[in-house]
Amino acid sequence: MNQSELWRRFQVLRVWASGAQRAPHKPLLILWAIGRCLSGKDRMAPFALVDVELARLLRRFGPHRQAVHAEFPFWRMQNDGIWEIDRPHLVTTTRKGDAHKSSLLNHNIRGGLAPAVHDTFRSDPDLAWRVAESLVEAHFPNTLQEQVLRETGVEGALVNDGGDTKPSSNILQIRDVDDFVNSRRRKRNSAFRGAVLEAYGHQCAVCKFAVKMEHQPLALDAAHIRWHEAAGPAQVQNGLALCTLHHRLFDEGAFTVSPNFVVLVTNMADGQGFAESLGRFRGSSLHTPAHRCEQPAPEFLKWHQREVFRSHPRP
Repeated sequence: MNQSELWRRFQVLRVWASGAQRAPHKPLLILWAIGRCLSGKDRMAPFALVDVELARLLRRFGPHRQAVHAEFPFWRMQNDGIWEIDRPHLVTTTRKGDAHKSSLLNHNIRGGLAPAVHDTFRSDPDLAWRVAESLVEAHFPNTLQEQVLRETGVEGALVNDGGDTKPSSNILQIRDVDDFVNSRRRKRNSAFRGAVLEAYGHQCAVCKFAVKMEHQPLALDAAHIRWHEAAGPAQVQNGLALCTLHHRLFDEGAFTVSPNFVVLVTNMADGQGFAESLGRFRGSSLHTPAHRCEQPAPEFLKWHQREVFRSHPRP
């Protein structure tokens, strides 16, 4: 398989969508498979292993749901031309065409990257990295991207005893690669950061951190409430001024903000430093802009609470 065809297949990858719900199941499974490929592991993995590993990744980086359905991407990705299932004729399916999880387990069904994709990535790790990097940039905010690459095994596979071996961003110069990367990235509004920081008085909306150097704010970000990668608009009502620590914790789902601007902290977080950095803000009021039209919009806050916050799963 040549580079152009491989890029095209990943460019048209179909990701389940329903309203504003996040569905990083396929991207995470692909990243995990790429990590295995670059680490020299078997191309095909039993569903029992995928079920455990994808569930782990979805609990870490996906919406917090009561049930995790690893069988959906494992089975559906056959139709994307990048994934293969062995002995699919043994698998029973639902009326919607999805595999029964019990059938996948009982028959020890295995799945993995299609041979041509796997072989291309093994012979060209730089290309594999570019695919992985683009998928991560398309589905996760920059505060989480490095962690996603690490926990899916992609980043670890590109580091050897000699140090960091990540390819540079200009290794591949073909038009198809540029088209793929650009299609996966939504252009950011350069005015968003300035407008959000100005609305919040250049201080963190949670802890009021406002350190400056030569009148320029340090370690202060304009965070999207509904992620940019999830079609969140570059509007002040979809932004929070947060110090870099609280920005990371917000994107991790360690806390969220209710529609009446109360800070809600997950019961799943603990450890040294928790009380000082986050726990003490539980139930406190967010520091919001003075102008009502610049305050966080309820629909974006509800999205974050539903799609990112690490609450106990709803029944």
